[in-house]
This record gives sequence, C-alpha cells and structure tokens, in this order.
Amino acid sequence: MQGQFILTFLKKYAIVGIILIFFLTGCQADSGLFHFDNPFSGLMKYVAVLFGGDYGLSIILITVLIRLLLMPLSLKQTKSGAKMKEKMNELKPDMDAITEKYKGKTDQESKTNMQQEMMQLYQEHQFNPLTSMGCLPMLIQFPVIIAFYYAIRNSPEIATHSFLWFNLGEVDLILPFIAAAIYFIQSRVSMIGMDEKQKKQMAIMGLLSPVMIGFISFNTPAALPLYWTVSGIFLVFQTLLAKKLYYPKNAVQQ
Repeated sequence: MQGQFILTFLKKYAIVGIILIFFLTGCQADSGLFHFDNPFSGLMKYVAVLFGGDYGLSIILITVLIRLLLMPLSLKQTKSGAKMKEKMNELKPDMDAITEKYKGKTDQESKTNMQQEMMQLYQEHQFNPLTSMGCLPMLIQFPVIIAFYYAIRNSPEIATHSFLWFNLGEVDLILPFIAAAIYFIQSRVSMIGMDEKQKKQMAIMGLLSPVMIGFISFNTPAALPLYWTVSGIFLVFQTLLAKKLYYPKNAVQQ
C-alpha cells in the first residue's frame, strides 16, 4: 500500500514537471501573462546594483532568500513525514495481516475488500498517508521559476550579463550537468534513514528530478540552472538538518 502512495506522489510530481517543461521550452507567449516577472526583474536589478551590477550574485542571493522563505514549510512537511513513518510502523502488523489475508487472490472483489479494510484501519487510527506527500513547496516555486524565466528573457541587462564562465541569458552546456548532479545528490541525502524497500521505491524519484532539471536547463538561459544549482545545494543542507531534527536515530545509524 505504501508503494501506491509513493506512486501517487510521483504522478503529481511528473504532472508539475510536464507543465514546467511546456512553459519553459515550448511556450512563446507574451510575458504579460505572468505579471509577477516585472517586480521579480526589478528585485534582481536592485540587488545587483547593491553588489556592483553583478546579476549572477543577485540571482544567488535571491535564490537563498526564496529557499529561506520556503524552509519552514518544507521542514513542517518533513516533520509530518516523520510522524507518518512512525504511525506506519505502528500499523504495519495490522496492514501485513490484511495483506496476508488476501494473498494470492486476484479477483476484483478481493482487491476491493482489501482496500476497504485498509481504509477502515486508517480511519480507526485517524491516519492519512497522503498528508505528508504534498507538492506545496514545489508548487510555490512554479510561478517563481516562470517569472524568473521571463524576467531574464525580457531584461537585456540580465540576458547579456556574464557570470563565472557563462552568460546568464544563453544556454550553457556545463551548468545543466552540475544542476542535475546536485539534485541527484540531494535525492540520495533524502533517502538517509529509509529502509531498503523505501529506497527502491524512491529510486525513480531520485532520477526523475535530475533528468527533468537537466532537460529543462539545456533549453533555457543559464540563469535558470544557476538558480537550481544554488537551490539544490541549499536543499542538501536543509535535508541534512531535517533528518537530524526529525529522524535522529536513523541519521545516526546511517
């Protein structure tokens, strides 16, 4: 049953990813559809002026600010996930008993009865496995990424600015690999404390995110994978902090 919940989460993640790919790689609509890009562009310019016109540094600082604002929500979601895992462990004997009861039965009636008994078990213990698998932090980032894309696209100062070895307004061939690698590392860190079965179930997730980010990064200005790279590094440390706070025993064991 837990695998089914993870599959549901993966479907939500994939849908958001497909929508993001559509907007950033195929949609050529006027930025007027996303009015958020104007203040976002203004913020990047303002921060850049404070640091001698360095738009790359401006993007990094704004990215850190965004992650700090999202951090309480992300930590709350992790805490909810820790509680869900604890509750799942408590219910595991009863869940295993129900699964064993219908083992080998493939008819639709047996499948329906098993699902109903599982749902009844959850209701009796006021337990909802889907509550900790929301996409809210990711959905909040969605308009930010869209606005980011159009702010760069419609701001000549940003689009023509060079940072390190790349131009913020042009596609870079190295940065997408870095961004994808960072998110792969983050996915591995997020598996700390999981048992082998959970790690196998989350393995797809660990590949989906880097592949999606890498694909989009090869079709968008380098400023976007720069955002993802900084965001990913922040998430690695945030995940380690969350594991220490809410999964102390598992973190030590790993």
